[in-house]
Amino acid sequence: MTPVLRSFLFAVLAATAMFAAIPAQAAPLKIGLAAEVSTLDPHYLNIAPNVAFSTHLFDALVHADQDGRLVPGLATSWRAVDATTWEIKLRQNVKFHDGSDFSAADVVFSLERPAALKNSPGPFTSYTRQIANKQVVDAHTLRLKTATPYGPLPLDLSTIFIVSKKAAQNASTEDFNSGRALVGTGPFRFASYKPGDSIEVTRNDNYWAGKPAWEKVTFRMISNDASRLAALLAGDVDAIENVPTADLAKLKSQSKFTLAQKTSWRTIFWHLDQASPVARHVTDKAGKPLAANPLRDVRVRQALSKAINRQALTERIMEGLAVPASNIVSPGILGYNAGLKPDAFDPEGAKKLLAEAGYPNGFAITLHGPKNRYINDEKVVQAVAQFLNRAGIQAKVETLPLSVYFGRARSGEFSMAMLGWGTLAGDFGLRTLVGTPDAETGWGSWNWGKYSNKTVDELIRSSLGSVDEAKRAEFARQAMAAAMKDYAVIPLHHQSATWAMRKGVKYTARVDEFTFAHQFQPE
Repeated sequence: MTPVLRSFLFAVLAATAMFAAIPAQAAPLKIGLAAEVSTLDPHYLNIAPNVAFSTHLFDALVHADQDGRLVPGLATSWRAVDATTWEIKLRQNVKFHDGSDFSAADVVFSLERPAALKNSPGPFTSYTRQIANKQVVDAHTLRLKTATPYGPLPLDLSTIFIVSKKAAQNASTEDFNSGRALVGTGPFRFASYKPGDSIEVTRNDNYWAGKPAWEKVTFRMISNDASRLAALLAGDVDAIENVPTADLAKLKSQSKFTLAQKTSWRTIFWHLDQASPVARHVTDKAGKPLAANPLRDVRVRQALSKAINRQALTERIMEGLAVPASNIVSPGILGYNAGLKPDAFDPEGAKKLLAEAGYPNGFAITLHGPKNRYINDEKVVQAVAQFLNRAGIQAKVETLPLSVYFGRARSGEFSMAMLGWGTLAGDFGLRTLVGTPDAETGWGSWNWGKYSNKTVDELIRSSLGSVDEAKRAEFARQAMAAAMKDYAVIPLHHQSATWAMRKGVKYTARVDEFTFAHQFQPE
C-alpha cells in the first residue's frame, strides 16, 4: 500500500468514525424518573424531584459535585469579607436562553422571589432568610450581608436557582408550568411538559459549561418500580433511577445493562406530632380518641424507636441497599455524630416504656407515608407497622401519592409521617427539620411534628454562626445528639442510590441522588 493510499484510507476511516460518533452524541436520551416533577417553578416546592429537574433549565450560584463538594456555578468565587459579609463574584458572558445577559440584578431578584410566593407547600425561604441585605457592587459582583455571623451561606446559595428577572418579574407559578417564564441559563431549554407524564428539553448549545452530549432529552415519570424497570428492559428508556432492589441481581447478570451506585445523603425517618394536645390519628384500641397526645411524651417516642427492627428492615425490606440510622444526616456529612448508635430492637423494652408513660395496653395509631417516592417506601411503612404491633401498638397504614402526601403532611394532618431528607450539612438539616418553626426566619419549614427544644435551637444557632469549620462541626454534632436524645424524630435508615443504563450510556453516581441528563455520557 502506498503512503498516499494509506493516508487516504486513514482519512476515510477517521471521517467514518467521526460520522458514526455523531448520532451517539446527537441522539435523544430518554430517562425514567422514579417520582413526579410536580412543578416547573424552581422556587415553589422544595422537594428533590423538582430540584433535580430545575437543574436542567437553571443554574444556582454554587453547584455541588457528585461527592457533595461545593464548586463554582454562576458564581466563580465566594469569600467571607467579615463575619457577616460575603462577596460573590459572578460568571461573566453568560446568556439566558432568550439571549439576554445574566447579571447581579437577576441574582437579587431570584434571592427575593421565594419569599414573595404565596402558599408554597415546601418553601425555599429557609435558604434566603439569613440574607439581611443585598448590595450590587457592579454587574458581576454582589455583596450579601447577614444579620448575624452565618457560615453555611454558600451551601444555601446552592439551593436557590437563578431565574431571569425580565422573564419572571410578573410571572406566576402557572407561567412557569406553561413554559412562558422558563428562561434560565441551564444546559437545556424547555420544550414541553405533560404533568404526571413527561417533560422534554432540548440542548442549550451555548451553555457556559459546555454543551451536553444529548440534543434532546425526554424525562418520563414512571413511579411504579416494575413499570420503570420494564421500560428499561424494553428499550423505551435509556436509563432509570431508583432501581428496584429485587431486580439488581437480574440487571447485574445481563451484559447489555450497567449500574451506578453510591451510598446517598438521604435519611428516612419519622416525624411525630408533638404539638397537638390531642393527636388526630391516635386512639385507644377500641377507636376512642385519647384524652392526651401520647407522642408528646419522650418515653413513648423512645418506645416507638425501640420497637423497630432496623437490621431486619435494611437487610430484608431494603435488600441491603441501606444502613440503620441514628442521625438525621448520613455518615460523612458535616455534623454527623458517630457516637450515636441506632436503637437496638427491643419490643419488651418498648412495652415497659409505654407502661411507664401510662399506656400499659398500648394504643392505636395510623402511619402515613408516600407511594413510590423513596426506595420500597410502602413496604417500609408496612414493616414498621408490623414491628409496632409486636410491641403492643395497634398500627394501621395509609400511603398516598406524592402530590397529595406532602401538602397534607405539612399542614399537620398526620400523627406519624415518614419523610426522606438529604443535606450536605447537619446544622442545615436540623434547622429545617427540627428547628422550632418560625415563619419569619424560615426555621422548621419541614418540621411536620412542630418539635421545639430551646437547647437544640441554641446549638444549631451556634453551629450556623461559626465561620470556623471545626467549631461549626462540633456544635452541629452536639445539636444532633441533643435532638436524637429527645427523639425529635425517629431515624430509620440511610438509603443507597442506584441507576441502571443500557449499554453505551454511562453515569457517575451522585451522593445527592439527583439524576442530571447533562452528566450522562455516551460510551
